[in-house]
Parts: sequence; structure tokens; C-alpha cells
Amino acid sequence: MTDVCFRADFASPRQWIAGRSWAYPDGGPVNPGDNKLDHLVSDPAYSRNGTFRATRRADGLWDTGLLTTEGSEEGFMVRAGDRLDARVRLPAETGAWPAIWTWRDGDQEIDVFEYHPDNPDLLELSSHVRAAHRYHRDEAVRPGGRVDLSVEFGADDVVWALNGSPVFADHRGVGRHWHAFLVVNLSVCAGRYHPAPDPDVTEMSFEVSALTVSRGT
Repeated sequence: MTDVCFRADFASPRQWIAGRSWAYPDGGPVNPGDNKLDHLVSDPAYSRNGTFRATRRADGLWDTGLLTTEGSEEGFMVRAGDRLDARVRLPAETGAWPAIWTWRDGDQEIDVFEYHPDNPDLLELSSHVRAAHRYHRDEAVRPGGRVDLSVEFGADDVVWALNGSPVFADHRGVGRHWHAFLVVNLSVCAGRYHPAPDPDVTEMSFEVSALTVSRGT
């Protein structure tokens, strides 16, 4: 039996810190080494209503929204055995790079999803804990589309599901003692791996309308 142990309230400063993450060099605001045009901002208009925005700056970077539980008053961490469920509206603009993921002490990264609209029907599902990865194509995945995502962070098997159907099991798991903070953000591609935004695009967004974590009782 499981109960919801975390229900995201993106407006809550007790749950979430905005505009910085130790997954970025020195906590941000930029991360060019990861081929990102991001310039993280704490402005609540970029993340606190569940719509994660990016807007073009005059210097060629993009002001971007990021929230993390790392450093927050509650300091919530996902643990082995937990299940995360999220409802997401994918971005439509080329260059958008949305993700929900985990992070702790420079590692412990599980990507609930990553998405690039230049691959319009493809989700990237990854575990960097024990090196597993799947490119999953599905007709439900499309620019501007809404999808339900879930991940079970099993000690011996991490399982991803899309719209209620399992799509990838890594058969490796995270280990019994794994735990990590949550990160939700919209990055912007710099062009090395995926195209940068079109020159006439000045704003992009994706939405997380619900995010919960359930834990065994």
C-alpha cells in the first residue's frame, strides 16, 4: 500500500527553491558546458505557477525557470521504492528542453523525461545511477501535447510509464539506499546536440499541472 507523501505546490518557498541548482556550475545561473543557453532566474513568473518559461535575452542567453527541492526548507527527497507521477504539457518551440529529474551531490540523476520538439514523437528516459537509457517513440508524444508520466524508483528496477502503460524497465534499479532531490526546469538548447531556437522565437514554455510522489506505508 502506498500513500502520497509529496504533492507539488510550486508556489511554496518551503517546498521549492527557484533559479539555482548545484547541478549547474557554482549553482548557476549558466551552464554552457552542457550546451545550454540557460540563465536561471528566480522570478516567480518563470516557474511558480507550474508553467516553466524561457525568454530570450539581449546577450544571446535565455532567462529560464527552474525549481528544485534542494536547499528548500522542507528539503524533500525521493527515495528508493517511491513512485513519481506527473502531468505535463510539452513545449512546441524548437530549442526547448524540458525535464523532470533528480539530483544529489553531483550525481544520483534519474530523468523522468527529457524532450526536444525537433524529435516530435520521442521522449528520452534515462538513469545515470546505473547507466540505462531509452528513446521512446509514441503517437501520444507531440509538440504541445499533454501526457501523463510516471517512474517507479525500484531498488532493483526503475520502471517508466506513459499514459498509464509501462514503456521502459531498466532491470538495474537505484539500490536500496538511493535518495535524491527533485528538479523541474525548462532549458534551451545551444545547438550542438539539438537545434537552437529559431531567430524569431522569443519565448517558450512547458507546463507541469500535477506532480506527486507516493511511498509505501
